[in-house]
Amino acid sequence: MTRGKLRQVLLITDGCSNRGEDPAAVASFLKEKGIVVNVIGVLDHGEREHGMREVKEIALCGGGVSQVVYTSQLSQTVQMVTRQAMTQTLHGVVQQELRGILGEEKEMEDLSPEKRGEVMEVVDELGETVGLEVFILVDTSASMKTKLPMVEEALTDLSVSLNSRQGENEFALFLFPGKRKDVEKVLDWSPKIEQLSTAFQRLTTGGVTPTGPALKEALHHFEKRMKKGSLIADAEDDFPIEKPGF
Repeated sequence: MTRGKLRQVLLITDGCSNRGEDPAAVASFLKEKGIVVNVIGVLDHGEREHGMREVKEIALCGGGVSQVVYTSQLSQTVQMVTRQAMTQTLHGVVQQELRGILGEEKEMEDLSPEKRGEVMEVVDELGETVGLEVFILVDTSASMKTKLPMVEEALTDLSVSLNSRQGENEFALFLFPGKRKDVEKVLDWSPKIEQLSTAFQRLTTGGVTPTGPALKEALHHFEKRMKKGSLIADAEDDFPIEKPGF
């Protein structure tokens, strides 16, 4: 496997988008671009079933995982759910690479137990060392007001668990809806996820739920970042750095 970047969106919402494009359709387009969409649904007991369906549909179309957490369980489970979503995505992408090595006609189950163990060791190692870019989208519509403190706690826990990785982590945090437009940038790409917690002190809630436009914003920022990386690589090819001889 080439040691590139694992790119993913971590969407935290209570579902029920009501403005802009279909979020599942946008998530499908992100998947085509190699960007996985994970969704954590934060719902109240008895909350609209539509919200739960939307959470699952977005993750399914985005090639990621979805988890639903109820408000009464947030303090015990949000941190675990966040780690699970990140870990499953890492392993899923690495497994795809391994499928290319094994061949389409051969599955992991066809390997001997010994070989299967060796492959899983490689999966675990790559999961710990590959670069990770996470675009975090947090729903700040009115229905999320009482849930945001627990979301902050989840992201704080995420910073602890991911900082133990050997690979490089970079994060961006955007909120929807923003104060003046559908999506608002709080933190641009940074390896310091600790700043996410500080950002929550300035949050206000209210307005509609433009989940589709928020996912489009994530796609735009990823494409801009990937284009910049491609230009840098091209420049290095055009002007190779010569190492001094002995």
